[in-house]
Amino acid sequence: MPSLFKWYKPVLTEGPRTPARHLLYRLLSPFSELYGRVGQVRVALYQCGLLRSHNFPVPVISVGNLAVGGTGKTPTVDWVARYCQGRGRRVAVVSRGYGGRGAGDVGIVSDGRRLLLSPEVAGDEPVLLARRNPRLIVVVAPRRAQGVRTAITELGADLIILDDGFQHLAVKRDLDIVLLDAKHPFGNGRVLPAGLLREFPEALARGDLFILTRAEAGSSPPDLPGPVLTSRHCLADRATALDGQSFPLDALRGKRLVAFAGIADPEAFFKDLRDKDLPLSETLAFPDHVTYTQAELARINAVVGEVLLTTEKDAVKLRAEDFTVPCYPVPLALTFDRPELLTAHLDRLTAKERTMPIKQELLDILACPQCKGAVRLRDDQQALVCAACRLAYPIRDEIPVMLIDEAEKVGDE
Repeated sequence: MPSLFKWYKPVLTEGPRTPARHLLYRLLSPFSELYGRVGQVRVALYQCGLLRSHNFPVPVISVGNLAVGGTGKTPTVDWVARYCQGRGRRVAVVSRGYGGRGAGDVGIVSDGRRLLLSPEVAGDEPVLLARRNPRLIVVVAPRRAQGVRTAITELGADLIILDDGFQHLAVKRDLDIVLLDAKHPFGNGRVLPAGLLREFPEALARGDLFILTRAEAGSSPPDLPGPVLTSRHCLADRATALDGQSFPLDALRGKRLVAFAGIADPEAFFKDLRDKDLPLSETLAFPDHVTYTQAELARINAVVGEVLLTTEKDAVKLRAEDFTVPCYPVPLALTFDRPELLTAHLDRLTAKERTMPIKQELLDILACPQCKGAVRLRDDQQALVCAACRLAYPIRDEIPVMLIDEAEKVGDE
């Protein structure tokens, strides 16, 4: 299957160019149409309220994309998180934790003080974000609303960033940032499995701000339904070895360099290294979210080289003692052409104050009049909910009405 995907991969961005690829493209196209239509129905169910979208009392920012594959979400999430932290917010990133084996309903990768989960459990990107930002709260949850609730109520977050959240409509957001690869913003124009898109391009109407990633000077953006800025991912000038030593990349010229990566687009990383005037004697590309077992490590160590270069994302799963020569992860730096378009939106949200309709001290002592159990504030802040009795007690004029006759029956949340 991996070899078939590699053979078909050019079709995803350029369209079919050979009879055999065109035949497979035509066979997959009906499934793409079905996938796209199912997605449209799902969105409509959220928009009409048949599927619930949770509202939370803190600003929520989604960073996502329309296409599968690497569009630079993690560096963008990292940039947005750092900016919002600089504005005094206690920021939490909530991710699905793709690539990890899972940590139950909610996994706390970092509580803003220490790293609590490994990449094998939480996934590569959440651990990378936590390592780069020691004060950042990072949570993984298959049901993102549960993760958001934990980040707010248990960890004290007052701003949420949904990592890869554009299609995750179960959480309402205040800002939808959509990333598109500047070279192939819509791939071949088809939805999965014939193309790269997760939804039809019309779904971009839900976006508030669009970032064309890996943009080159003079490139013209496609017609998009909102403000557009471009960004470039540049390799930093220094690398930090797995044993903690920092090293300037310039000092590596003249050595026999071997690069390896297990990311969505390894070739882009190798190209960036060569653009830094670092000649690579050999490159090794692994699948995205690869687990580095003894077999993969042996394959890397079998290559003759003086220095190994890899990505920060890969480095979270590696140790210095795994290799016979020094291994240097090379971080990415993100630059924007018009950062004020982004910061204007972030300034509006970081300045926004949202207060609970009742004080936490009162909430702590209130109890359900029917079972005497604890109650919690509902996501829309309009009622107190007893999960045991499945009753919602309304809040009127910031006063909870704790009367059974006034309560409404609620379903499972």
